Amino acid sequence: MLMLSCRSTTLRVLVVDDHELTRLTLHLAFSAQENLHVVGLACNGQEAIEMVKSCQPDVIVLDLQMPVMDGWSASSQIKAISPHTQILAYSSVEDANLGARNTVNFDDICQKDVPTNQLIALVRQLGERTGNA
Repeated sequence: MLMLSCRSTTLRVLVVDDHELTRLTLHLAFSAQENLHVVGLACNGQEAIEMVKSCQPDVIVLDLQMPVMDGWSASSQIKAISPHTQILAYSSVEDANLGARNTVNFDDICQKDVPTNQLIALVRQLGERTGNA
């Protein structure tokens, strides 16, 4: 778990993915944007829950398939402790059967092969729902 600054006047984003390269790449992409601040990087759902408590992100980009605790389990616990936090299910192609799974705790769903500018736009749209974008 990597803790970054938890204070910002801009949209606070938490990136949760078990692949280090994905976490770091998303961190770089978001950090290069004006008014987006990555408050933390987590590698599983359990770490994400702890970081939500301490950093209070506005938007979480949440991988679904992870060890320790997957995105489905983490999303329900996150919504229980922080119902206004927007959760973007960040899914790989293998997860294409999302409709068969319970997605009630996700505010939106995005395939991992989406262009970076579209992912950033989606994060901003979710942030607008929190009133912090």
